[in-house]
Amino acid sequence: MAGAAGGFSEEHFREAYAELQQLVGAGAGWQLLVETMNISVYGRRDKRTGLYEYKVFGVLEDCPPDVLVAVYMDLDYRKQWDEYIEELYEQEYNGQTVIYCKVKYPFPMSKRDYVYIQQLQELDTTRGKIYMVVSQSTSVPQLPEKRGVIRVKQYKQSLAIERDGNGGSKVFMYYFYNPGGLIPSWIINRAVQGIPNFLCDLVKACQNYPNTTSKQKNW
Repeated sequence: MAGAAGGFSEEHFREAYAELQQLVGAGAGWQLLVETMNISVYGRRDKRTGLYEYKVFGVLEDCPPDVLVAVYMDLDYRKQWDEYIEELYEQEYNGQTVIYCKVKYPFPMSKRDYVYIQQLQELDTTRGKIYMVVSQSTSVPQLPEKRGVIRVKQYKQSLAIERDGNGGSKVFMYYFYNPGGLIPSWIINRAVQGIPNFLCDLVKACQNYPNTTSKQKNW
């Protein structure tokens, strides 16, 4: 496994890799919230904020790992298939590549935006290549908050992918965010229902991904 960089420690990637290997429950303190379409979503409630952090385990059929990670990392393509994305780009500031993302929320909630760093790491194993992507919110002076848009200041996500042996991908995802603003926590926590929908959209995006080979980047 290559050395970590870009603000992430080696442990970030090792944790995602370890979770992918179990795919059986999520550990003590986690409860099963949704189970559908080969996807299981577990949640653990933070007593202080009332918000959930999530772990997702599952298999995405007909979506090979190399295509899945290519689609996940392709910001331009994401703007085509994700209806909630309003603005999305990456830019280098002070020697660090930062991603800016603005998303639409259902009425009457305000739009949100994210500023985060993201890194991909690959691991060659006897079972094939494993891809691990970690993301985390950050801040840079060049991307200040905008009027009418609420900045999501707490955001963490990790993703680990390997082949399932049948042409698809075995997937683990960890996800937490605090959207800020005056949204009741019970409304925020209902977003768990959107996780399987997002993964279904991601599979469709993989199946429609044009010219996969030429789209690959040297991440």
